[in-house]
Amino acid sequence: MLLEKKDVQQVSNDVMNMLHDEEIEIVNSFHNAVLAKDIKKIDELFIVLEFDVEDHFSTEEEMMQESGFYAAGIHKAEHDTMRGKVKKIKEGWVINKDPIPVQEFLEGEFKHWMVLHVARWDSETALHLGDSM
Repeated sequence: MLLEKKDVQQVSNDVMNMLHDEEIEIVNSFHNAVLAKDIKKIDELFIVLEFDVEDHFSTEEEMMQESGFYAAGIHKAEHDTMRGKVKKIKEGWVINKDPIPVQEFLEGEFKHWMVLHVARWDSETALHLGDSM
């Protein structure tokens, strides 16, 4: 298991916590397929992962915009950076079908980014939003 729910800080907004919990489940399923080197399953779950990441980020961005969160631009820039990294890993996957770079990305950069991003930006955003959205 790449991430456990306890690894990712709970924030003061239920919608954001739900988004994080769903992403943890999807990332763990994807990671399991990568470890198994199951090419067909990786292909299928890459689509699910991309959709989930976009849904997660765009939902948070809409909430920030609607509430006038002062650091929405900075928070979105972090999302955009990770969007680009996921896209780049997917492009490499499509060309090479090599699970090793995907595994390295998930276990290194993605895992650490998610834990730190939630602790820094999502927790602050959630404090601004409260549980009113």
